[in-house]
Amino acid sequence: MIDSRAISPPNQLLPADKIIETLHSGLDGKLTNQHVLVLIPDHTRSLPLPFLFRSLIGVLHDAKQLDFIVALGTHPPLSEEDLHRLVGITAEERRSKFKHIGLLNHAWNTPSALTSLGLIEQDEIKQIAGQHWHPSLPNEIDIWLNRAALEYDHILILGPTFPHEVVGFSGGAKYLFPGISGPDMINATHWLGALGSVVGTIGIKETPARAMIHAAAARLKTPLTLIALVVESEGLSGLFIGDHVSAWSEAADLSAQRHIHWADQPFLLVLSGAPPMYDELWTGAKAMYKVEPVVAVGGEVVIYAPHLDTVSRVHGKYIHKIGYHILPYFLENWEQFKHIPLGVLAHSTHLRGSGVMENGMEKPNVKVTLASKLSEEDCKRLNLGYLDPAKIRLDEWMGKEAEGILYVPKAGEILYRLTY
Repeated sequence: MIDSRAISPPNQLLPADKIIETLHSGLDGKLTNQHVLVLIPDHTRSLPLPFLFRSLIGVLHDAKQLDFIVALGTHPPLSEEDLHRLVGITAEERRSKFKHIGLLNHAWNTPSALTSLGLIEQDEIKQIAGQHWHPSLPNEIDIWLNRAALEYDHILILGPTFPHEVVGFSGGAKYLFPGISGPDMINATHWLGALGSVVGTIGIKETPARAMIHAAAARLKTPLTLIALVVESEGLSGLFIGDHVSAWSEAADLSAQRHIHWADQPFLLVLSGAPPMYDELWTGAKAMYKVEPVVAVGGEVVIYAPHLDTVSRVHGKYIHKIGYHILPYFLENWEQFKHIPLGVLAHSTHLRGSGVMENGMEKPNVKVTLASKLSEEDCKRLNLGYLDPAKIRLDEWMGKEAEGILYVPKAGEILYRLTY
């Protein structure tokens, strides 16, 4: 059920007073004297979080306790300074004006921070996965979740919805799993998404990974409300407040209208600009995910990220060991790779894209080239192409769509798809 909603006309944004009015309409009086935990994204998601942080504190002034936790998944924890920057406050404001507000990191790999909601067993996994089921999926999944989720009277999820490579559209209960979950759910959902491929998943509303997330969320007894956002140009074009399924569903429908760019023909060459908010290839790979559907077989994607110097602070040791490969490569050599965390394997296949194996050799559909601070030697070891970012002149890439060349200055959130 939707408690409140606001949608802007195309090419317009919701004004601040309309956003605050919608928050009041959806939340006024519903959380009075309750301990409330708000799940928020980190810096790798676009949204006007400082404005929403202050607005939500004002709307929920009658809550007994109000704390915010960053739904990091496996992203690195934020320092105190970065936490303050994320929500747009100073250290002095934290000590004075917001001293009663908790601001926390999720710790996905700290057992003492987690609690189990039970198991998803093999029969249910097979039912959820459907045609994408594969023996490489675990026989059972322990639904580990940040124990804070059970220590509050109510959970609010505040986050945007975009086309997403693992679940089809992001947002909603994804802020629980993988947002504040343990490694079992993180690995299983990402690998299930990989088994369906990026092209077969991204921008599709109902996916097996989404079904798995909703099945896990059904085990959570703490009342849950979603504030689903549709973000355009750093502002909001949609705001939906209600139960996590209904609010996410409406946000995904609007995202499909606002976040998909349709092309009439495939491109042979794409320069896909990863913005600075993607400060490691783990997230910067979105510059590949969102354009792969419009790249011709035999084409090339250049991820242009001149600021990027890290593959992954958390998972880099695994990625440097295995490199980037298509899904059939891992499945054909499963004994060699089955000890690698499934979420890492999923990331590898997502970045490398679709392809086939022929006579034991992998043949990706798309060449992936990295133009970043990573060296040519590193790119070669990672099974990626290399291009010196200093040699790229952006003006030479612009306005050449008719020649089969696409330049995307800020990639990672808008999905490019073909009209046929």
